[in-house]
Amino acid sequence: MRRNTERRAALVDAAIEVLAREGARGLTFRAVDAEASVPAGTASNYFANRDDLLTQAGGRIYERLQPDASTVAGTLEGPRDIAKVTELLRDVIGRISGFRTGYLALLELRLEATRRPELRAVLTERVRADIDANIAYHLDSGLPGDATSVRLLYLALNWLIVEHLTLPGVFSDEEVQDLVAIAVERAVPR
Repeated sequence: MRRNTERRAALVDAAIEVLAREGARGLTFRAVDAEASVPAGTASNYFANRDDLLTQAGGRIYERLQPDASTVAGTLEGPRDIAKVTELLRDVIGRISGFRTGYLALLELRLEATRRPELRAVLTERVRADIDANIAYHLDSGLPGDATSVRLLYLALNWLIVEHLTLPGVFSDEEVQDLVAIAVERAVPR
């Protein structure tokens, strides 16, 4: 396998775009090569097989969705109240909306994981770790609510994001913002 990390990242990013546009069935080495504008056969030099490519695409999506250091540092400024929780969740939706193809590719990967045990294991581990990290962050930072509040908001907002990214006409941007605030209000005990 080739070791050029920049080329590998470009190929994985291309795979994410192919997944979002064509679905898992359209993800081929040839399609990735074309999307990345590299010579035919390049992707096959970087990934052992299609499962390897799918797994690495899943990891890369999460990597790209992580907030930068300044965003994380800014999350604890100001009062730690329901308004802060709402602000943080609106930021998450904004980051995900800004990387729409990544989230759509992740939905494709989740569907594909129902048929691929290795991919399912990787995604399960990653999602579980993210949920645990979000709960720990929430509790350690002194934000209102408990672990159950975080889980409920995770579940509610995930489907809101799916609606917003796949059927944007269902809820306007303003309604999405309002629904986030309402979800926080209802999930976080006073």
